[in-house]
Amino acid sequence: MSVHALQTTKKALQQAESYCKSRGSRLTEKRRQVLTGLLDSKKALSAYELADYCREELGYQLPVMSVYRILEFLGEEDLVHRLSLAKKYVACAHIACKHDHEIPQFLICTNCSGVQEVSIDAKLIQSLNKSVTDAGFHLTSQQLEFDCLCGDCVD
Repeated sequence: MSVHALQTTKKALQQAESYCKSRGSRLTEKRRQVLTGLLDSKKALSAYELADYCREELGYQLPVMSVYRILEFLGEEDLVHRLSLAKKYVACAHIACKHDHEIPQFLICTNCSGVQEVSIDAKLIQSLNKSVTDAGFHLTSQQLEFDCLCGDCVD
């Protein structure tokens, strides 16, 4: 892993710890380990893959059920996102940012499983929500996930 990647992960973990503290929660060592796995990964990971990461990279055995509970906590703290299509998780791309964020949207490479978090204009989301409401439905999640091919896989 490059020095820049290590610094980015360290900064994100510091920001996540500060954020949790400001909300009256704690980023425990186990939670930190799972979040580190997601921050270090270039793709979305399942709870099983995160348990493997903890065992193989950190030398720490973490049961999959514990990983699921940790992911639930990290999701409630807006530090990770669950990708419904892939049934996997990614770290929020904006953990270390200090500005307001739009509703996260995800581009998922169907070939290499790489994930990119992007922002979509709020007016587009409002328009989609109106279309859903006009059709007699209620939108339960504004998160969009797009199956794509990343630039590396297109070549």
